[in-house]
Amino acid sequence: MTSPAAPDIRLIACDMDGTLLDDQHAIHDEFWPLVDALHRRGIVFCPASGRQYHNLRDCFGPQAGEMAFIAENGCLVMHEGRELSSDCVPRELARAQVLRIRELQQAGAPVGVVLCGKGAARIERTHPRFVEEVARYYLRLEIVDDLLAVEDDFLKIALHDSVSSEQGLLPAFEALRPDYQVVVSGQHWLDIMPPGANKGSGLRHLQQALGVTREQTMVFGDFLNDLEMMDEALHSYAMANAHPELKARARHLAPANTENGVVRTIRSVLGL
Repeated sequence: MTSPAAPDIRLIACDMDGTLLDDQHAIHDEFWPLVDALHRRGIVFCPASGRQYHNLRDCFGPQAGEMAFIAENGCLVMHEGRELSSDCVPRELARAQVLRIRELQQAGAPVGVVLCGKGAARIERTHPRFVEEVARYYLRLEIVDDLLAVEDDFLKIALHDSVSSEQGLLPAFEALRPDYQVVVSGQHWLDIMPPGANKGSGLRHLQQALGVTREQTMVFGDFLNDLEMMDEALHSYAMANAHPELKARARHLAPANTENGVVRTIRSVLGL
């Protein structure tokens, strides 16, 4: 009995934290020969993350030059170092959220804000654990005295709650919907983005630029900011450790991030 033919995959978009990365935020050693094999087959590998573009490129070293990147949860799409699309929030909105976070801080809430600009990410809160957490996702990071004085094109506003973004920050900022995207992007993170921006819209921009169809696309994710991306690929996978809503949205289930689930699934599906 012959094995079924591998699908014609031309694009693989993959979330980072909780998906490709293990719980120590590391990429498995088996990923590097796999991505080389994908490139030899003409398959584009695309990290799709809430992380900054410069941070993502740094994660992949020499291989980054052949990759595409969906950064800032879809607000910036890059391919081989060239910008394909970007969406920004109004500066007035960004400044209003800075003031709102300051009010919450004065009331004792353990929160902070990152203005995610094209030039760099900026913060004004200097608590060591907050700075350390932000630095994990933003390679180009500046600590400034006053965020209200920053001039840049802001791709998104990232809010951090050291306890729970879903329980702490979301109730305070969900009134911005539907004029803006308000997305729980991790246990401690809430992102405010332009109304049409998400990983799904970023993936569509990339598919159009590459001439790749939904049927030729494979995606992996684990959290709520991956929901729209599941809709843009026939081969959609939620990790075993994924949020229940994402598992319900995806077509398939992959092993957990701690079990090298992305690499194992790609190898199995493509016969590598």
